[in-house]
Amino acid sequence: MTLPTFGFIFVGICLNAIAQLLLKAGTNAVGAIHLTAGNWFSTGVKLATQLPIIAGLTCYVISVVVWIIGLSRVDVTIAYPLLSLGYIINAVGAWYFLGEVVSAQRMLAIGVIIVGVFLLTRS
Repeated sequence: MTLPTFGFIFVGICLNAIAQLLLKAGTNAVGAIHLTAGNWFSTGVKLATQLPIIAGLTCYVISVVVWIIGLSRVDVTIAYPLLSLGYIINAVGAWYFLGEVVSAQRMLAIGVIIVGVFLLTRS
């Protein structure tokens, strides 16, 4: 895999991970969502007007475009497993920006992912 190809794949992964963090920040601002027949529209409007949610959806759209460019250059059997890098980015981002706890077991799992991604990129 060439560096530019890896760049497209990695940017797509990062944008996808950032989208998740932004969506979570938006839902944190709204609170737990409990849809009923009477509140689905107002809940939808509340969610649709949250800037982090709008930004997260924008990141998703851009990530799809960048991902498609990356996929056009590399086998899906290599690209798709690289999405697991998003777990690492999200764990660090959730800890740093959202104050979520990253336990020792989660850190060990992230280490396993890193080893797997390293082995994959060497194949």
